[in-house]
Amino acid sequence: MLQRRIKQLLLLQSRQYIAPAERIVGHEKNVWVEYSALAVKNNALNLGQGFPDVEPPQFLKDAWSEAVNDTPHAHWYTRGQGYPRLVNAISEMYSPEFNRKIDPMSEIMTAVGAYEALYAAITAFTNPGDEVVLIEPHFDSYSVVVEVAGGKPVFVPLRPSGPNARSNANDWELDKAEFEAAFTPKTKICMVNTPHNPIGKLFTEEEMDFIGHVCKKHDVLVISDEVYERCVFPGHTHVRIANVPGLWDRTITVGSAGKSFSMTGYKLGWAVGPEELISKAQAVHQTAIYLAPTIIQDVIARCIERENKMRGHPDSYYYQLPRFMENGCKRILEACREAGYEVVEPFGGYFALMDTSPLELEFDPAKGPYDIQCAHWLTENKKFATIPPSLFFGCNKNLSEKYLRLCFAKCENTLDAACNLIKHLKD
Repeated sequence: MLQRRIKQLLLLQSRQYIAPAERIVGHEKNVWVEYSALAVKNNALNLGQGFPDVEPPQFLKDAWSEAVNDTPHAHWYTRGQGYPRLVNAISEMYSPEFNRKIDPMSEIMTAVGAYEALYAAITAFTNPGDEVVLIEPHFDSYSVVVEVAGGKPVFVPLRPSGPNARSNANDWELDKAEFEAAFTPKTKICMVNTPHNPIGKLFTEEEMDFIGHVCKKHDVLVISDEVYERCVFPGHTHVRIANVPGLWDRTITVGSAGKSFSMTGYKLGWAVGPEELISKAQAVHQTAIYLAPTIIQDVIARCIERENKMRGHPDSYYYQLPRFMENGCKRILEACREAGYEVVEPFGGYFALMDTSPLELEFDPAKGPYDIQCAHWLTENKKFATIPPSLFFGCNKNLSEKYLRLCFAKCENTLDAACNLIKHLKD
């Protein structure tokens, strides 16, 4: 073993170093790889990564059987912009929600996950030196993709400024003057995310009107990440920025099959918007991926067709999903509060922020942000894996210093184990 390692080192030393492209330097690490590996290494209960650990619904299993056995062309290449059956189903789903007829062949693009749809949209419109306004905390890939494309992220925080901000996600708000001051002649894109990850905030019509007004004033493209659109808790409303008057023509909306049907491993997403914008994202998609797997598109087409027929019915998955998520959320919130932890209550999505202050842990600031050290300590010592939300900030990391992100999109057995762990974290 030692001799083989020495040979490997000598071989590496004999080679000339091949430098990577400067645009990827500093982006080699990935938070999800790191924290998933940390959870596995410590055999910890994983409430960090956002994946529901549930069985697929029966109709989805049936759709797989039909696609595999009864649909030969589902095993072949399909059109790069999207499998016809799927884009037609997406058009039927979204047209009433966007109050317009969406052309399935020119205003929809499917992708390998919402992740790739976001990548294609950002890359298609970002030139070197362009500025992109990111409302933070934000999903980590936004800033990485902007920087790799040569752009400059400009961070504007949601601040816990409302009267109940320590316990209410919707009281994390934009400072209007601060937000508008972030826009300059170099601003090209503004990223919006609702329901919000990791806070669980739902942007209101008033907030969307304001954001839309600023984007129109500065002639800026809006990319709206709405992957948790089917996880809005009962009694609350999902507001689409593309429906703000005058915003459809400058908005790309991104959705996710994995989040909509709780099967995140499918990695199928889409982008919706005017042809002028979608065609540019498609240009990136076709040179990087070309097409998402046909058979998965066929399966999801069948599932969306089912939901379109059952719209609003109690047996609809889109009716049941937010109730499932709300139940998990209530259980985690109740466990945290009974154990003495304050939680920022979300109103949609997969996640809640728990204030870890009652643990009274002390860490060396020279070794990194408190929440990162706390997340590692809990994983290693309490077998409780979470995500530190400071990783979702470019600036203003202090706003999340004592918080950790918990995923409540879990089965009952996982929730039982999580609630028990939360109860004993101080032991």
